[in-house]
Amino acid sequence: MQFMKSALLLVPIAASAAVALAFGQLAPQPKYTPPDSIEFRNVDIYSEGTRMHGETFIAKANAGQKRACILMAHGWGGTTAAMRRDAAAFANAGYYVITFDYRGWASSDARVVLTKSAPPEQERKSGKFTAEVQEVRGVVDPIDMGSDWMNAIHWAAGDPQCDMQRFGLWGSSFSGGLVVYAAARDNRVKAIHSQVGSMDGRAGWDQAKVREEATHYARGQQSYPEPYKKVIGNLTGAPMMARFPQYFPVEEVNLAPKTAMQFVIAANEELFDNKDHAVRAYEAFKGVKRMVNIPNIKHYGIYFEAREQTIKLALEWYGMHLK
Repeated sequence: MQFMKSALLLVPIAASAAVALAFGQLAPQPKYTPPDSIEFRNVDIYSEGTRMHGETFIAKANAGQKRACILMAHGWGGTTAAMRRDAAAFANAGYYVITFDYRGWASSDARVVLTKSAPPEQERKSGKFTAEVQEVRGVVDPIDMGSDWMNAIHWAAGDPQCDMQRFGLWGSSFSGGLVVYAAARDNRVKAIHSQVGSMDGRAGWDQAKVREEATHYARGQQSYPEPYKKVIGNLTGAPMMARFPQYFPVEEVNLAPKTAMQFVIAANEELFDNKDHAVRAYEAFKGVKRMVNIPNIKHYGIYFEAREQTIKLALEWYGMHLK
């Protein structure tokens, strides 16, 4: 995968919320005091039985009302803490905003797997038993993350403040592909904003190594990676290599023909070739679409010098397709 290969070139930079968002640096979630204009809640979202941490934002003037809704999550190592500024801006513009952390990240619970054999069948007839387990925490699995997006959409559908007739997704970097993946599987998504998105998990891997890993997992010869391990440059979280060849939203855009799609790219993208990701998806898509190429920035410029511009671009797109 080109995103991963190129990431080896990155060097550490000073810590900040935006850096945590971009590089996946792990630290205790900072205490959050929302702007005076925002009503903020912590919520629980369940994905395949596992609790995910979520946060909601709505302007106090709109509290209790059904509003056009935006669902947000980040990509490789990102957390809800790094999205609060953008989420508050969208809420102040009139939207109901939901953000979440993937299973096994930040304040979310994690899946668990047995590390020793389960008790005999007669001791677990009720389906409940005591066992030694390992959390699957701090790893990057695009298929699991895609499931988390789907379940977050289902959760939103049950929230009385979320108008599912005016429902959009926001994704950045790795989740810039995940929003396409989710829209292709749920036609309730009316619009997406995908910025500096990585959209094809198949390229750049040593296929022999990928298959060897898959065989080792299938035969119980390999355990999950150490949580939050840095395997690829400064990116926090080891990839589940065998899952990436199954992930290629770049070829799935037309499974969501009625979803308006905005792709924002960095002109000087250094982590992958835009032509293989957002540009390819944009050119293939037959529905309502827009491509914005921001000049003079690299990948992480989307969180720094171009951040206010991308917030405005997202609001403009949502304004055309969700209001």
